[in-house]
Amino acid sequence: MTSDELADIFLSGDDYYALRKVRYYLKTHTRKELFQELLTPAMYRIGQLWQENVISVADEHLATAICDFVISATDNRSQAEKEAAGKVMIMGFEGEDHYLGLKMVACVFREHGWVVYDMGPNLPLVHAMDAAEQLKPDVIGLSAALVSRLPLVKSYMDAFGILDPKPAVLIGGRAVTLADLSDAKAEGAVVLESLETLQNWIRSRKERNHETSASL
Repeated sequence: MTSDELADIFLSGDDYYALRKVRYYLKTHTRKELFQELLTPAMYRIGQLWQENVISVADEHLATAICDFVISATDNRSQAEKEAAGKVMIMGFEGEDHYLGLKMVACVFREHGWVVYDMGPNLPLVHAMDAAEQLKPDVIGLSAALVSRLPLVKSYMDAFGILDPKPAVLIGGRAVTLADLSDAKAEGAVVLESLETLQNWIRSRKERNHETSASL
């Protein structure tokens, strides 16, 4: 199955057929491959069709809802590692309404044993700070599909920088592949171009923590 074929299934409105096709795909592929090679490009194609007025807003909303259903239905949390690796709080910038990427990121973290606080999209900074002060996450993940949201990076980074303990900050989403985030990197943010990059970062952090524990 190709991403274009899956996009057509999403647009057909047949959610259970979409789920059956995805479950069959998962028999021979990883969840990372599902997200990166199938779901993400399928939704990009649907977004492009909407921008070109080939499909309606209603069509785009239907496809998004089915993609959401598929991600939730295949999120097997019982397979997550038993050892708690840390706490991560993920969110979308204020004004950012896209959320499917956040759900995929949440799934990847859970598979690696993390406690995930998915705050959803469009979270104003004042509320993000309140949540971070209460939850004290080891990592905060920010997602932006729209380049227009990226000017908010500095204000979020400045605010999270005063948290105690100070969390690592990850920034991902389609927008990071379309803009220069060198300033954010200079301030300590980790910019993630793909879910594979995220998975590699999680594994590297786990290895560093094990090395630190072994040296104590």
